Amino acid sequence: MNPYLNTEASSVPTPAPTDAGGQPPTILQVLPRLETGGVERGTIEIAQALVQAGWRAVVASEGGRMVRELDRIGAEHVTMPLATKNPLKIRRNGDALARLVREKGISLIHARSRAPAWSAVQAARTTGVPFVTTFHGTYNLGPFAIKRRYNAVMTEGDRVIAISEFIRGHMISTYGVDDSKIRVIHRGVDFSRFDPDKVSAERMIQLSQRWRLADDEPVIMLPGRLTRWKGQLLLIEALKRLKDLRFRCVLVGSDQGRTAYRQEVDDAIEAAGLRDRVQVADDCHDMPAAYMLADVVVCASTDPEAFGRVPAEAQAMGRPVVAPDHGGSPEIVQHHQTGWLFGAMHPGSLATMLREALTLTPQQREALAQREMAHVRRHFSTEAMCAKTLDVYREVLTR
Repeated sequence: MNPYLNTEASSVPTPAPTDAGGQPPTILQVLPRLETGGVERGTIEIAQALVQAGWRAVVASEGGRMVRELDRIGAEHVTMPLATKNPLKIRRNGDALARLVREKGISLIHARSRAPAWSAVQAARTTGVPFVTTFHGTYNLGPFAIKRRYNAVMTEGDRVIAISEFIRGHMISTYGVDDSKIRVIHRGVDFSRFDPDKVSAERMIQLSQRWRLADDEPVIMLPGRLTRWKGQLLLIEALKRLKDLRFRCVLVGSDQGRTAYRQEVDDAIEAAGLRDRVQVADDCHDMPAAYMLADVVVCASTDPEAFGRVPAEAQAMGRPVVAPDHGGSPEIVQHHQTGWLFGAMHPGSLATMLREALTLTPQQREALAQREMAHVRRHFSTEAMCAKTLDVYREVLTR
């Protein structure tokens, strides 16, 4: 049993509290934009859960392509310049959010990012409504820890949601947060998308042809944007130790303008003598199909991940997973039970675990797949994440 996990959601829904007029609560979530990303996806999922529970859901951001999803589920979006880091504009946003609280009858504000959180906490204090934050990452402290105060706004909620036990410990040790107000809620996997039974052969064939994969060649996959801390160079170093095995490695992710780092990755592939075995694929818009093409999915992040979306999604798809033994990964991957944990930053350890994963028998792969899919569905569902978040709202609203 993983000591980090205590994630069973209540099977009996708790009734929503009501305001002084007997109306269901109205929850305002604030974030910079609604373009793409895990924070944005979580915002949409919570908004949908609120609507389904009979609550009102309002989201304030600068907008983006995901706004139409809010429209579809019956939530309301308010466009505001919340991505700004200009102190004067942040203060003006605080005033605007306070007006919004009064106009919409907002019951609680939930901030998901630092710059909007400064505006949100100002609005909450002005209007007297409860304030909740989600601490999504470790957040860079900068030279001489000059950003500590800026980051600390994410600890000022009446309740602070940590997306992993790792983040909970980080908040306590770095910011001195009172443990009694922290609630750990792991991020959830959307099983309507990440379900092997829902990926057609046609989708897999189309992607396999695009990447020019051979049918009989084991595939090692590292999903993640091309940035140094995602560990592409570490994986290449580990693969040099596996040249006696057959494999094809696909690095899935865009460089997002980091052309110098992409060239460094290309040079490392060439220097390692892996030009015919390792390829860089840009963004993939069908990750469920991508996971199904993989024989092993790798997370090689050199910095601790706050949670670890890739290990969770890959396990949901029944794929062998290798991840580092730091950050949130040990909360998601059970070593030698639902995957492998390697010594962080250690290419030799990564190579050893990859070798074990690549040499599984078909029977061992099937048994592993069943264990990890059951593990993820039990502990990391979107439904559990949403239910626990609404429980935090209830806790604060009924104090």
